[in-house]
Amino acid sequence: MARTTDGDGAPVPQRLLAAATRLFAERGYDRTSVQEIVEAAGVTKGALYHYFGSKEDLLQEVYARVLRIQQERLDAYANADEPVERRLRGAAADVVVTTIDNLDDAAIFFRSMHHLSPEKHKQVRAERRRYHERFRALVEEGQRSGVFSSATPADLVVDYHFGSVHHLSTWYSPDGPLTPKQVADHLADMLLRALRP
Repeated sequence: MARTTDGDGAPVPQRLLAAATRLFAERGYDRTSVQEIVEAAGVTKGALYHYFGSKEDLLQEVYARVLRIQQERLDAYANADEPVERRLRGAAADVVVTTIDNLDDAAIFFRSMHHLSPEKHKQVRAERRRYHERFRALVEEGQRSGVFSSATPADLVVDYHFGSVHHLSTWYSPDGPLTPKQVADHLADMLLRALRP
């Protein structure tokens, strides 16, 4: 049976994901071999295949782990006992911060998504759709109650915001003039301004 931790106590799946993320970001998914991943993680190929069926599974998990965090946080914002405007603003800012906090993961995914098999691609799209639908439901709630303008369809509002989020990996730099929170605040405020009645 494969060990669940290495000699230092770090979980093997976490080590594999960290190594894969770093190598995929530096070299690209298609130019990174399984051997390079296991060497960087300090484990055997057997350990990799115990936790992940393939290199493609690692690619899928790079994105899925971030999306799981974002989904949990969105659900918490959506379910909070606060006005819809505050819930939407919190969710809109949070997805920016969590994307910046995981910028390599986002860049890898959007650069390498085409390497996923049709079945895995479908799974990822379904998970993303679930997130977008929950986010859109907040916009629609505010539109129904008159807090937000319904002049622009909710789908377009959501696509506008997530278009900005998905491009963060192409321009955001931790050494730049804006902190993740500042970027998040600006983008969330822009979204709410677009929704004002």
